[in-house]
Amino acid sequence: MAGSSIARAAAIEGDPRWARVRARDATADGAFFYSVRTTGVYCRPSCAARPARPENVAFHPTAAAAEQAGFRPCRRCKPDQASLLERRSALVAGLCRLIEGRETIPSLDELAAHAGLSAFHTHRLFKAVTGLTPRAYAAAHRAKRVKAELERSGSVTEAIYGAGYSGSGRFYAESDRMLGMTPSAFRAGGADLEIRFAIGQCSLGAILVAASPRGVCAILLGDDPQELAHDLERRFPRARLIGADAGFEALVARVVGLVERPRLGTELPLDVRGTAFQQRVWEALRRIPAGTKATYAEIARAVGAPKAVRAVAAACAANALAVAIPCHRVVRNDGNLAGYRWGIERKRALLDREGAG
Repeated sequence: MAGSSIARAAAIEGDPRWARVRARDATADGAFFYSVRTTGVYCRPSCAARPARPENVAFHPTAAAAEQAGFRPCRRCKPDQASLLERRSALVAGLCRLIEGRETIPSLDELAAHAGLSAFHTHRLFKAVTGLTPRAYAAAHRAKRVKAELERSGSVTEAIYGAGYSGSGRFYAESDRMLGMTPSAFRAGGADLEIRFAIGQCSLGAILVAASPRGVCAILLGDDPQELAHDLERRFPRARLIGADAGFEALVARVVGLVERPRLGTELPLDVRGTAFQQRVWEALRRIPAGTKATYAEIARAVGAPKAVRAVAAACAANALAVAIPCHRVVRNDGNLAGYRWGIERKRALLDREGAG
């Protein structure tokens, strides 16, 4: 191999995009394309064709850029057309809009008919893209409507009908699971909600751990313990905040262990509160393996909203469960770190501990 070929091969092999091509990583589709000099074609990263020699490969930011460089689209992976992931994401996004536009939750058979798929494949595809079943997504969206109506309406009864319920029976049967408290308590800012919390120290600074009867509802990091307490008060303005007892310290220790060794992970009972979209994003974050990273664009595609990159970033910023919902694993398209609400240095430290820095 000539010296120039060796240099080209080394440059490609040192590019992180090459590893994604070798892995046929479908989540990288749309982020970049690669061309093969000896065949004159360009492909998407997930192409199933036999891998090319690295010295013959070049990367392109868009399909148009590859064609301008003189390459034609691969007939196997069809990079000039929407990817399978994009088509699936668009299909599920349409189902999400259908669910959101209905006063009553559509049945799985209705969703399947709309998608042109069997009920089995519709259910499996929806969960693969959003991380939620159609019914769970519909419930999360209805919870968002309920919360908005409770905040807007003059009474709980008015909110029940404003959120699309035909009567109060089913609403009250679902309200605790939806809101984490009674409807009246929600309207009162969580006045009847009891939250235990503790503030301690870990290697990343001060840490606050809070839990409702449903599970851990906040893991906050910072430099100022008092500011962390104020943050918790702002989130639950009228809840009863109770200092930790000896039994609670065991839970705090598990959380601190997760911060110190995020790669090991731990199953914590979580009380996750957010909009339907935020919960889809947070569920996608929880599927990112320890030791790896994903871009905001990849997460947007994973939740069926490829153009909602800014909304994904906002959902990451709204996450109140540091490390348990690993928003530290999300980076910019160029691989640089940005957008961590608890500070870039803490994000870098967590990634370093996972071996993904």
